Amino acid sequence: MILEMKVPSPGESITEVEIAQWLVEDGDYVEKDQPIAEVDSDKATLELPAEESGIITLKAEEGDAVAVGAVVCLIDRSAKKPAGTSETKSAEKTAETPKEEKKAVETKTTYASGTASPAAKKVLAEKGINPATIKGTGKDGRITKEDAIKAVPSMGTPAVNGQRTSARKKMSMLRRKVAQRLVSVKNETAMLTTFNEVNMQPIFDLRKQYKETFKEKHGVSLGFMSFFTKAVVRALEMYPDVNSMIDGDFKVAYDFIDISIAVSGPKGLMVPVIRNAENLSFRGIESEVKRLAIRAREGQITVDEMTGGTFTITNGGVFGSMLSTPIINPPQSGILGMHNIVNRPMAVDGQVVIQPIMYVALSYDHRIIDGKESVGFLVAVKEALENPVELLMNNEIEKALEL
Repeated sequence: MILEMKVPSPGESITEVEIAQWLVEDGDYVEKDQPIAEVDSDKATLELPAEESGIITLKAEEGDAVAVGAVVCLIDRSAKKPAGTSETKSAEKTAETPKEEKKAVETKTTYASGTASPAAKKVLAEKGINPATIKGTGKDGRITKEDAIKAVPSMGTPAVNGQRTSARKKMSMLRRKVAQRLVSVKNETAMLTTFNEVNMQPIFDLRKQYKETFKEKHGVSLGFMSFFTKAVVRALEMYPDVNSMIDGDFKVAYDFIDISIAVSGPKGLMVPVIRNAENLSFRGIESEVKRLAIRAREGQITVDEMTGGTFTITNGGVFGSMLSTPIINPPQSGILGMHNIVNRPMAVDGQVVIQPIMYVALSYDHRIIDGKESVGFLVAVKEALENPVELLMNNEIEKALEL
């Protein structure tokens, strides 16, 4: 009995997805719930699991845009699982098949090893391009006809001591959507950035004293993100305009604080959301950050987990950034950029001392947030980070850390 597998809806308002990569080949036997493909939407990359066990027939190519609800593959549920390993089956097939079939098997193996397909070879030959200079985008690196059509002959004299190669690959739907959103933010908002510096020594001292006990008690590390999230929540409560958005001619204000956190994943930047951060403790924030980061890096994050958010925190410091102007995450009105922590000379009580300093940046939409609010917000974040015991812990450290 043949099962038609259709593209499920990844989330509200998403009407189509793109086949990013097939994880199986046409004719393979697949198990129920086995990941068979990675699909890109304009919000996330998701895995498509097999709905039943059986022999699969693919109905879409990698790179195809497929409407939600369309059939992407067929699964023959009546087919029995082949016995033995794939290596055993391959050896048996090679030994028992007639010469014509054996030649076809060998040809298919060559074709999948990174060389050009027959159609691609013809196109490349017409262009006078050596297939060895092309990086294939097909399965196992094979050079497809599309690769060959898009290949551009090199101009001028090749370098004597090196190769002059290039590769052309279509961006994923997610990357294209991110690009569109970033351009629209620059064009449609009055984005400005204000900067400040934070003396991180008080947080260093707290972490040094309590991080081991905190980790033993709660199973998560006492990182910087919980302090920054707490500081942002406090500042947003003091300056609610930074926690609001523009919707046409209207200003939308929220009585809750959902913090989006930028996380680098295998498919690019992901921005999962910590819901109701104003109600979370240090332990709650660190646990949620860890959970969302793991899901994003393993490609398991869902669209719902990245939808919404009233303010964003991004940490370029993990990559070594000293200073940046982060781009607003639309339709939000503000984003806080964290950066690397460097020992720098600083005046403390009339003396020059070496302290761990972090530069912080707030990018904001000036259409809805005035300079007074933006500067005041960032100063409030700085004050809380430099005096966390009083302003974030109410002078009760062990209670705040639930120790």
